[in-house]
Amino acid sequence: QVQLVESGGGSVRAGGSLRLACAASGYTYGRNCMGWFRQAPGKERGKVASIRTTDGSTYYIDSVKGRFTVSQDNAKNTVYLQMNSLKAEDTAIYYCAAGSARGSRCLVLNQDEYSYWGQGTQVTVSS
Repeated sequence: QVQLVESGGGSVRAGGSLRLACAASGYTYGRNCMGWFRQAPGKERGKVASIRTTDGSTYYIDSVKGRFTVSQDNAKNTVYLQMNSLKAEDTAIYYCAAGSARGSRCLVLNQDEYSYWGQGTQVTVSS
């Protein structure tokens, strides 16, 4: 079992920044794919970014490229999502997820392919 705990959410004005953290514990061996997802009110949950923990390769959806950065601290079993230049449309509950896959497949897993999920953290951006 893997436990994921997100932190770092909050309320900011447009243009501001937040850094989310996702701390993993339990049997994390082999869980080489970490993803960040978000769900806005009235919308389906969708992927924001992902990272392959074996080499740090990353993936971003177009709407966050250049603004969000996903990174990891392997010593702390923690993945981060640095969010800059936040916009009102970034308002959502943000979730991290852990999964396993080989090669480049790791970065493009859809949410059904992730095995473990955190409880989510609210991000609210006011305009």
